[in-house]
Amino acid sequence: MGQEITIDNEHDQVVDQQYQRAISSFEAIMLSQIELKRQLSDRLNGAIRTGLVILAIIAFSILVLLLTLSAQLNRISGVVEDMNVHFHSVSNQMELIDTYMANMERRVAMMEEIEEQMAVMTDEMRLILGDLQPMGGNISGIRSNVALVRDNIGQISVTIDQLNGHVQTMGQDMHRMGQPARSMNKMMPFFPW
Repeated sequence: MGQEITIDNEHDQVVDQQYQRAISSFEAIMLSQIELKRQLSDRLNGAIRTGLVILAIIAFSILVLLLTLSAQLNRISGVVEDMNVHFHSVSNQMELIDTYMANMERRVAMMEEIEEQMAVMTDEMRLILGDLQPMGGNISGIRSNVALVRDNIGQISVTIDQLNGHVQTMGQDMHRMGQPARSMNKMMPFFPW
């Protein structure tokens, strides 16, 4: 009976020791897992923080890029508006130049008529010279021919007055035609004209 109690005590002590060892092993395993989970969570938190910093940098870079693009678009829009204004002005000036060129063409057509009149006057002058040769001995003939000459000179004077008026008008048109070019030189002095 005493031996059975001793054996049971020894057996209980062995079981208690095994149980203590198992608990300490389990505790060590649990502590190591907890430590491992803590390290993993620290690393995950660090990675998340790094990712957030990188995302913040990317977002800031995108914001700067968008602001820069917006400023450039505003500048480009302003330049395009200025170009539209200048193109409109150039278009108006070109219309004026077309009008002046049409006027000049009409004046040139008038010059052809003046040339025809000058040819007629030249023929008349030749006739006058032909009439002056036989007038040496005939005073009455000279008087009649002088009257013809006076009439022809009157026509010449009228024609010259007309020619003078046309020349003055052409001079004014040339001055007006030069105005758009001077305006364009003031607007764009860097273009060679």
